[in-house]
Amino acid sequence: MDDVEGGLMEIGRRTLLGSAIGVAAAAALPATATAAAAGHRNTPLWDEFTARPFTHPQIPYVGRAGCRPAHRPGTARSGGVRDIDVVRDHGAAADGSADAAPAINRAIETVGRRGGGTVTLPPGTYRIDDVIRIGHDNVVLRGAGSGRTTLHATRNLTEIVGPYGSRYGGDKSSWSWAGGLIWLCPEARWDSLVAAIRKQDWPFEGWTGNRRDEWRPLTAVHPARRGSWTVTVADTAGLTRGDLVLLRLTDDADHTLLEHMAGGGPGPEAYLWDDKTKLTSYVPYEWPVRIAHLKGRAVTFERPLPLDVRPEWDPRLTTHVRALTGSGVEGLTLEAVETPQSPHLLDKGYNGLVFQCAYDCWAQDVTVRHVDNGFGFVAASACTLRTTRVAGRGAHHPYFCREGSHDNLVEDFTIEERTVPAPPGTQLHGINVEGLSSYNVWTRGRMEMGTFDSHRGLPFANVRTDITLNNNGRHGGDASAGPLFGARFTHWNIRVTNERAGLVKIDGLAPYSATVGVSTVREFDQIDVPDFAGDLHSRLAAYGRPDSVRPQNLYDAQRRLRP
Repeated sequence: MDDVEGGLMEIGRRTLLGSAIGVAAAAALPATATAAAAGHRNTPLWDEFTARPFTHPQIPYVGRAGCRPAHRPGTARSGGVRDIDVVRDHGAAADGSADAAPAINRAIETVGRRGGGTVTLPPGTYRIDDVIRIGHDNVVLRGAGSGRTTLHATRNLTEIVGPYGSRYGGDKSSWSWAGGLIWLCPEARWDSLVAAIRKQDWPFEGWTGNRRDEWRPLTAVHPARRGSWTVTVADTAGLTRGDLVLLRLTDDADHTLLEHMAGGGPGPEAYLWDDKTKLTSYVPYEWPVRIAHLKGRAVTFERPLPLDVRPEWDPRLTTHVRALTGSGVEGLTLEAVETPQSPHLLDKGYNGLVFQCAYDCWAQDVTVRHVDNGFGFVAASACTLRTTRVAGRGAHHPYFCREGSHDNLVEDFTIEERTVPAPPGTQLHGINVEGLSSYNVWTRGRMEMGTFDSHRGLPFANVRTDITLNNNGRHGGDASAGPLFGARFTHWNIRVTNERAGLVKIDGLAPYSATVGVSTVREFDQIDVPDFAGDLHSRLAAYGRPDSVRPQNLYDAQRRLRP
């Protein structure tokens, strides 16, 4: 199987040259010259990355994070008969005087069953006493703007759906990290999920449904290297161009897959994996990806491989719970009734907007206020949050990314300072990632509170770039969830306004990772030690000099390397 170790020019000598991927490769090298012509000197690590962008040992390639161009926020959707105005067509009250959730959900269901369309919410305030749920593809819920259309949520998820206990016992509430009052989740997933919650069974939230064995193999995959765009498979009879499939990798008894996610070598090999029961429950690793091209037994994906593909991990392309695709929420504020923030892990479920088993979906110009948890990805991939804001009395997780969520993009985001003091016993995290989630990006952010919350569960290959942070939160994570970081975490141009460390400068914590252009920071009372012994092979550059970093935004620069 060909690899891309030779860098961008090597790709040009193979069959990908004639494809869009080949165009991206051919366009990459001039990016360095462009910066030089503009009078800026590139950070050496960037020049090093452009020589081998898909296989760099410390910096992941995230240029394809987020939804596809056709599904990006702001893309025009079809109009006409499939579009519904909930006030005109379903009689919703725009003055907050009556529960508008039934009318909104009827309108969403109507356009969904017709194959998609837009449900519009004219300016006003709409009281909702239930979850607003999008379960069909190509449905857009569109307000008149986050400053003009408000959904006022009067009840929490405990009241609406029921108590959602933790699979780890105790009195913890799973509404502390799951579920939203605007919930994008496919129909095939929703009924079984709610039934399980109401029976107090644990509804596994991954791509293969409530049971890990609810999947069907399509074909075995031959060995390949991380960064390859094309793999060879045993049989393409069940595959079609444009299909969304899962690449499924199962760990072996020696946990060599988990070691590979951590970068490999003596440190991960010596790590005790067997007692990390929460972490091992996240395996197999499931990576959803769309097939871009088929030729013979060669399958080309829309993104490069996130990991090596090795025989000992029984690599397969498989089916999955049918994902929600092409749906989005735009131009509104979700404001929960203001209640005090709950003690840690006892959230009632005044949660904002959540993507679950969603692919190529988005939200744009959405604010959530007075929520327990703001915006979430739960086994969601290739989704985009653009121009989103968390405001009000303070949240447990302003943003969370868990249960194997990959390739998502959060850009132009804001976490506002809380409007009331934090009650005793509460916790503030920030931009969270955990549970084997990989290749996610947070970019162009302003965090007036919170932290970079890597919440254990071996997340890897995630990027935070061009963010201003008042670093006053704390990270979380149960010891049974294992390491804080896997390989190829990158923090690039991070401006810390209060000089407080805490999972921002990560060269002493994260293996095979990069800390580039982070403000000078000092330790505080939450002092972490590395999970892996020995040399971490991590890089530190332009420390204390964020303004000197070129390019200043790692994601934007990588995106310019693609068509």
